[in-house]
Amino acid sequence: MMATLGLIEYEDASSEVRAVYDDIMSTRKTDWINNFWKAIAHDPATLRRTWESVKQVMAPGELDPLVKELIYVAVSATTGCEYCIASHTAGARKKGMTDGMFAELMAVVGMANETNRLAKGYQVEVDEAFRV
Repeated sequence: MMATLGLIEYEDASSEVRAVYDDIMSTRKTDWINNFWKAIAHDPATLRRTWESVKQVMAPGELDPLVKELIYVAVSATTGCEYCIASHTAGARKKGMTDGMFAELMAVVGMANETNRLAKGYQVEVDEAFRV
């Protein structure tokens, strides 16, 4: 698969895009930009807005950074985003995810998707005890 508009490499990027790329590399302590950012760099406003949001949401907070990556992998598996599964699995591994953790995560994702579809299909009414 090829990015619809192609990828904008660092050396071909505008100063506005390079500034975002530099922040990505600095924040992530890496020397390269992954293809997702290069693809959306065709719209610098979207690039900047998306990076700022990702940086804020994925920063350490009440949830541990590994937990955030695991959630991202789970949602990506559910929505079927191959790129996001690969990217955030790599991110989770860097933060300490083991093969066993990944296998258990996929078991939970599979079970949640199955029971969600069953509850939706059967149109199960939410128990009063579950309402907050």
